[in-house]
Amino acid sequence: MNQQQLDKVAQGQGFIAALDQSGGSTPKALRLYGIEESAYSGDAQMFDLVHAMRQRIVASPAFDGRRVLGAILFEMTMDRAFDGLPAADYLWQKKQVVPFLKVDKGLADEADGVQLMKPMPELDALLARAAAKGIFGTKMRSVINAANAQGVDAVVAQQFAVGQQILAAGLMPIIEPEVNIKAADKAAIEALLKASILKQLDALTGDQKVMLKLTIPSVPGFYAELVRHPRVLRVVALSGGYSRDESNALLAQNPGVIASFSRALTEGLTAQQSDAEFNAALDQAIESIYQASIT
Repeated sequence: MNQQQLDKVAQGQGFIAALDQSGGSTPKALRLYGIEESAYSGDAQMFDLVHAMRQRIVASPAFDGRRVLGAILFEMTMDRAFDGLPAADYLWQKKQVVPFLKVDKGLADEADGVQLMKPMPELDALLARAAAKGIFGTKMRSVINAANAQGVDAVVAQQFAVGQQILAAGLMPIIEPEVNIKAADKAAIEALLKASILKQLDALTGDQKVMLKLTIPSVPGFYAELVRHPRVLRVVALSGGYSRDESNALLAQNPGVIASFSRALTEGLTAQQSDAEFNAALDQAIESIYQASIT
Protein backbone atom coordinates (compact mmCIF):
# COMPACT_ATOMS: atom_id res chain seq x y z
CA MET A 1 0.00 0.00 0.00
CA ASN A 2 1.39 3.37 -1.04
CA GLN A 3 2.30 5.28 2.16
CA GLN A 4 1.74 8.70 0.59
CA GLN A 5 -1.73 7.66 -0.50
CA LEU A 6 -2.46 6.15 2.91
CA ASP A 7 -1.46 9.39 4.64
CA LYS A 8 -3.54 11.46 2.24
CA VAL A 9 -6.68 9.35 2.78
CA ALA A 10 -6.17 9.23 6.56
CA GLN A 11 -5.38 12.90 7.17
CA GLY A 12 -6.22 14.88 4.05
CA GLN A 13 -8.88 17.56 3.89
CA GLY A 14 -11.44 16.92 1.20
CA PHE A 15 -13.74 14.18 -0.05
CA ILE A 16 -13.87 11.11 -2.29
CA ALA A 17 -15.55 11.38 -5.69
CA ALA A 18 -17.63 8.33 -6.63
CA LEU A 19 -17.29 7.91 -10.41
CA ASP A 20 -18.30 4.26 -10.38
CA GLN A 21 -21.75 4.02 -12.00
CA SER A 22 -21.98 0.48 -13.36
CA GLY A 23 -24.01 -1.08 -16.18
CA GLY A 24 -27.33 -0.82 -14.35
CA SER A 25 -26.99 2.81 -13.29
CA THR A 26 -25.23 4.18 -16.38
CA PRO A 27 -28.35 5.04 -18.49
CA LYS A 28 -29.69 7.15 -15.61
CA ALA A 29 -26.32 8.86 -15.11
CA LEU A 30 -26.17 9.69 -18.82
CA ARG A 31 -29.77 10.93 -18.83
CA LEU A 32 -28.97 13.32 -15.97
CA TYR A 33 -25.93 14.42 -17.98
CA GLY A 34 -28.22 15.33 -20.88
CA ILE A 35 -27.72 12.25 -23.07
CA GLU A 36 -30.95 10.32 -23.75
CA GLU A 37 -30.99 6.58 -24.43
CA SER A 38 -32.03 7.33 -28.04
CA ALA A 39 -28.58 8.92 -28.58
CA TYR A 40 -26.72 5.59 -28.42
CA SER A 41 -27.27 1.92 -29.18
CA GLY A 42 -25.73 -0.96 -27.26
CA ASP A 43 -23.47 -1.19 -24.24
CA ALA A 44 -20.24 -0.34 -26.06
CA GLN A 45 -21.51 3.09 -27.13
CA MET A 46 -23.08 3.67 -23.71
CA PHE A 47 -19.82 2.96 -21.90
CA ASP A 48 -17.85 5.14 -24.33
CA LEU A 49 -20.19 8.04 -23.56
CA VAL A 50 -19.99 7.60 -19.79
CA HIS A 51 -16.20 7.32 -20.03
CA ALA A 52 -16.13 10.61 -21.93
CA MET A 53 -18.18 12.15 -19.10
CA ARG A 54 -15.77 10.84 -16.48
CA GLN A 55 -12.77 11.98 -18.50
CA ARG A 56 -14.27 15.46 -18.71
CA ILE A 57 -14.70 15.51 -14.92
CA VAL A 58 -11.22 14.29 -13.98
CA ALA A 59 -9.48 16.42 -16.61
CA SER A 60 -11.21 19.60 -15.42
CA PRO A 61 -8.97 22.14 -13.66
CA ALA A 62 -11.55 22.07 -10.83
CA PHE A 63 -10.74 18.41 -10.11
CA ASP A 64 -7.49 17.81 -8.23
CA GLY A 65 -6.04 16.60 -4.96
CA ARG A 66 -6.41 19.89 -3.14
CA ARG A 67 -10.11 19.20 -2.53
CA VAL A 68 -10.65 15.68 -3.91
CA LEU A 69 -8.77 13.06 -1.85
CA GLY A 70 -9.78 10.04 -3.91
CA ALA A 71 -11.95 8.78 -6.73
CA ILE A 72 -13.81 5.46 -7.00
CA LEU A 73 -13.68 3.90 -10.46
CA PHE A 74 -15.82 1.32 -12.24
CA GLU A 75 -13.78 -1.74 -13.37
CA MET A 76 -14.08 -0.77 -17.03
CA THR A 77 -12.78 2.72 -16.21
CA MET A 78 -9.73 1.24 -14.45
CA ASP A 79 -8.97 -0.64 -17.67
CA ARG A 80 -9.17 2.52 -19.78
CA ALA A 81 -7.06 5.66 -20.03
CA PHE A 82 -7.54 9.33 -19.20
CA ASP A 83 -5.61 11.57 -21.60
CA GLY A 84 -3.45 8.66 -22.73
CA LEU A 85 -2.44 7.48 -19.22
CA PRO A 86 -3.93 4.44 -17.45
CA ALA A 87 -6.81 5.78 -15.34
CA ALA A 88 -5.29 5.08 -11.89
CA ASP A 89 -1.91 6.51 -12.92
CA TYR A 90 -3.56 9.63 -14.32
CA LEU A 91 -5.48 10.24 -11.09
CA TRP A 92 -2.44 9.92 -8.84
CA GLN A 93 0.38 11.27 -11.03
CA LYS A 94 -1.48 14.15 -12.68
CA LYS A 95 -4.05 15.04 -10.04
CA GLN A 96 -2.76 13.67 -6.71
CA VAL A 97 -6.14 11.92 -6.31
CA VAL A 98 -6.03 8.44 -4.74
CA PRO A 99 -7.63 5.73 -6.97
CA PHE A 100 -10.21 3.26 -5.61
CA LEU A 101 -12.12 0.52 -7.45
CA LYS A 102 -15.75 -0.65 -7.13
CA VAL A 103 -15.49 -4.45 -6.87
CA ASP A 104 -18.99 -5.74 -6.12
CA LYS A 105 -21.10 -7.41 -8.82
CA GLY A 106 -24.41 -5.92 -7.71
CA LEU A 107 -27.06 -6.87 -5.19
CA ALA A 108 -28.80 -10.17 -4.46
CA ASP A 109 -32.58 -10.30 -3.99
CA GLU A 110 -33.91 -8.98 -0.69
CA ALA A 111 -34.10 -11.32 2.31
CA ASP A 112 -34.47 -10.39 6.01
CA GLY A 113 -34.95 -6.75 4.98
CA VAL A 114 -31.53 -6.49 3.30
CA GLN A 115 -29.78 -7.06 -0.02
CA LEU A 116 -26.46 -8.83 0.31
CA MET A 117 -23.82 -8.62 -2.41
CA LYS A 118 -23.95 -11.19 -5.19
CA PRO A 119 -21.11 -13.77 -5.10
CA MET A 120 -17.75 -12.56 -6.44
CA PRO A 121 -15.92 -15.71 -7.57
CA GLU A 122 -13.33 -13.75 -9.55
CA LEU A 123 -12.53 -11.25 -6.80
CA ASP A 124 -8.97 -12.44 -6.09
CA ALA A 125 -8.03 -12.09 -9.78
CA LEU A 126 -9.62 -8.63 -9.92
CA LEU A 127 -7.77 -7.51 -6.77
CA ALA A 128 -4.43 -8.71 -8.18
CA ARG A 129 -5.11 -6.78 -11.38
CA ALA A 130 -6.14 -3.68 -9.43
CA ALA A 131 -3.02 -3.77 -7.26
CA ALA A 132 -0.84 -4.10 -10.38
CA LYS A 133 -2.56 -1.05 -11.88
CA GLY A 134 -1.87 1.13 -8.84
CA ILE A 135 -5.31 1.02 -7.20
CA PHE A 136 -5.16 1.89 -3.48
CA GLY A 137 -8.48 0.56 -2.23
CA THR A 138 -11.88 -0.86 -3.12
CA LYS A 139 -15.53 -0.35 -2.35
CA MET A 140 -18.49 -2.72 -2.32
CA ARG A 141 -22.12 -1.97 -1.58
CA SER A 142 -24.94 -3.78 0.21
CA VAL A 143 -28.34 -2.26 1.05
CA ILE A 144 -30.39 -2.35 4.27
CA ASN A 145 -34.11 -1.63 3.93
CA ALA A 146 -35.50 -2.62 7.35
CA ALA A 147 -34.49 -2.85 11.01
CA ASN A 148 -34.04 -6.62 10.99
CA ALA A 149 -31.15 -7.53 13.32
CA GLN A 150 -30.45 -10.81 11.51
CA GLY A 151 -30.34 -9.06 8.14
CA VAL A 152 -28.13 -6.23 9.36
CA ASP A 153 -25.67 -8.67 10.95
CA ALA A 154 -25.59 -10.71 7.71
CA VAL A 155 -24.75 -7.61 5.66
CA VAL A 156 -22.00 -6.49 8.03
CA ALA A 157 -20.53 -10.02 8.34
CA GLN A 158 -20.40 -10.37 4.55
CA GLN A 159 -18.85 -6.92 4.13
CA PHE A 160 -16.09 -7.65 6.65
CA ALA A 161 -15.43 -11.16 5.25
CA VAL A 162 -14.88 -9.66 1.79
CA GLY A 163 -12.91 -6.88 3.47
CA GLN A 164 -10.49 -9.50 4.81
CA GLN A 165 -9.96 -10.81 1.27
CA ILE A 166 -9.21 -7.25 0.11
CA LEU A 167 -6.80 -6.57 2.98
CA ALA A 168 -5.01 -9.84 2.16
CA ALA A 169 -4.49 -8.52 -1.39
CA GLY A 170 -2.78 -5.42 0.02
CA LEU A 171 -5.66 -3.03 -0.70
CA MET A 172 -7.82 -0.84 1.57
CA PRO A 173 -11.50 -1.91 1.71
CA ILE A 174 -14.32 0.62 1.88
CA ILE A 175 -17.11 -1.25 3.67
CA GLU A 176 -20.46 0.10 2.38
CA PRO A 177 -23.65 -1.13 4.09
CA GLU A 178 -26.02 1.52 2.68
CA VAL A 179 -29.16 2.30 4.68
CA ASN A 180 -32.09 3.12 2.41
CA ILE A 181 -32.95 6.79 3.10
CA LYS A 182 -36.64 5.97 2.55
CA ALA A 183 -36.70 3.24 5.22
CA ALA A 184 -39.48 3.95 7.74
CA ASP A 185 -37.27 2.80 10.62
CA LYS A 186 -34.02 4.39 9.42
CA ALA A 187 -32.80 5.49 12.88
CA ALA A 188 -33.47 2.00 14.31
CA ILE A 189 -31.52 0.43 11.42
CA GLU A 190 -28.60 2.76 12.18
CA ALA A 191 -28.53 1.72 15.84
CA LEU A 192 -28.35 -1.96 14.82
CA LEU A 193 -25.78 -1.18 12.13
CA LYS A 194 -23.42 0.72 14.43
CA ALA A 195 -23.49 -2.07 17.04
CA SER A 196 -22.81 -4.69 14.37
CA ILE A 197 -19.94 -2.71 12.82
CA LEU A 198 -18.34 -2.10 16.23
CA LYS A 199 -18.38 -5.85 16.91
CA GLN A 200 -16.63 -6.56 13.60
CA LEU A 201 -14.10 -3.76 14.08
CA ASP A 202 -13.15 -5.12 17.50
CA ALA A 203 -12.48 -8.52 15.90
CA LEU A 204 -9.87 -7.13 13.47
CA THR A 205 -6.31 -8.18 14.25
CA GLY A 206 -2.77 -6.85 13.94
CA ASP A 207 -2.67 -3.43 12.35
CA GLN A 208 -5.74 -4.01 10.16
CA LYS A 209 -7.85 -0.96 9.33
CA VAL A 210 -10.84 -0.42 7.08
CA MET A 211 -12.80 2.52 5.72
CA LEU A 212 -16.55 2.84 6.15
CA LYS A 213 -19.02 4.34 3.65
CA LEU A 214 -22.34 5.00 5.35
CA THR A 215 -25.64 6.72 4.71
CA ILE A 216 -25.74 10.07 6.58
CA PRO A 217 -27.39 9.16 9.92
CA SER A 218 -30.77 10.43 11.14
CA VAL A 219 -29.17 11.55 14.42
CA PRO A 220 -26.36 14.09 13.82
CA GLY A 221 -22.98 12.82 15.04
CA PHE A 222 -24.34 9.28 15.54
CA TYR A 223 -21.24 7.69 14.02
CA ALA A 224 -18.72 9.65 16.10
CA GLU A 225 -17.51 6.41 17.77
CA LEU A 226 -16.77 4.96 14.34
CA VAL A 227 -14.90 8.12 13.27
CA ARG A 228 -12.70 7.83 16.38
CA HIS A 229 -12.25 4.05 16.27
CA PRO A 230 -8.58 3.03 15.95
CA ARG A 231 -9.51 0.39 13.33
CA VAL A 232 -11.18 2.94 11.03
CA LEU A 233 -9.01 4.83 8.57
CA ARG A 234 -11.84 7.15 7.48
CA VAL A 235 -15.64 7.37 7.54
CA VAL A 236 -17.17 8.63 4.30
CA ALA A 237 -20.82 9.32 3.51
CA LEU A 238 -22.89 8.46 0.45
CA SER A 239 -25.51 10.86 -0.88
CA GLY A 240 -28.07 8.05 -1.17
CA GLY A 241 -30.64 9.93 -3.23
CA TYR A 242 -30.50 13.25 -1.37
CA SER A 243 -29.87 16.33 -3.52
CA ARG A 244 -26.46 17.97 -3.26
CA ASP A 245 -27.77 20.77 -1.03
CA GLU A 246 -29.52 18.28 1.29
CA SER A 247 -26.47 15.99 1.34
CA ASN A 248 -24.12 18.86 2.18
CA ALA A 249 -26.39 20.26 4.91
CA LEU A 250 -26.77 16.84 6.56
CA LEU A 251 -23.07 15.98 6.17
CA ALA A 252 -22.01 19.25 7.82
CA GLN A 253 -23.79 18.07 11.01
CA ASN A 254 -21.44 15.07 11.26
CA PRO A 255 -17.91 16.20 12.18
CA GLY A 256 -15.15 13.90 10.97
CA VAL A 257 -17.30 12.30 8.26
CA ILE A 258 -16.39 13.28 4.69
CA ALA A 259 -18.38 12.96 1.47
CA SER A 260 -18.16 10.19 -1.10
CA PHE A 261 -20.88 11.43 -3.40
CA SER A 262 -21.79 10.19 -6.87
CA ARG A 263 -25.02 11.69 -8.20
CA ALA A 264 -24.77 14.69 -5.85
CA LEU A 265 -21.32 15.45 -7.33
CA THR A 266 -22.42 15.37 -10.97
CA GLU A 267 -25.78 17.12 -10.39
CA GLY A 268 -26.13 20.03 -12.82
CA LEU A 269 -23.35 18.91 -15.19
CA THR A 270 -24.43 18.36 -18.80
CA ALA A 271 -22.86 17.30 -22.08
CA GLN A 272 -24.33 20.45 -23.64
CA GLN A 273 -22.36 22.87 -21.44
CA SER A 274 -19.32 24.60 -22.91
CA ASP A 275 -16.04 23.66 -21.20
CA ALA A 276 -16.08 27.00 -19.34
CA GLU A 277 -19.65 26.40 -18.10
CA PHE A 278 -18.91 22.78 -17.21
CA ASN A 279 -15.72 23.66 -15.30
CA ALA A 280 -17.47 26.47 -13.40
CA ALA A 281 -20.38 24.19 -12.43
CA LEU A 282 -18.00 21.40 -11.36
CA ASP A 283 -15.86 23.85 -9.37
CA GLN A 284 -18.95 25.07 -7.51
CA ALA A 285 -20.06 21.48 -6.81
CA ILE A 286 -16.60 20.43 -5.59
CA GLU A 287 -16.25 23.50 -3.37
CA SER A 288 -19.64 22.99 -1.71
CA ILE A 289 -18.94 19.29 -1.03
CA TYR A 290 -15.42 20.12 0.19
CA GLN A 291 -16.77 22.71 2.65
CA ALA A 292 -19.38 20.25 3.99
CA SER A 293 -16.62 17.62 4.39
CA ILE A 294 -14.26 19.79 6.44
CA THR A 295 -16.83 20.96 9.02
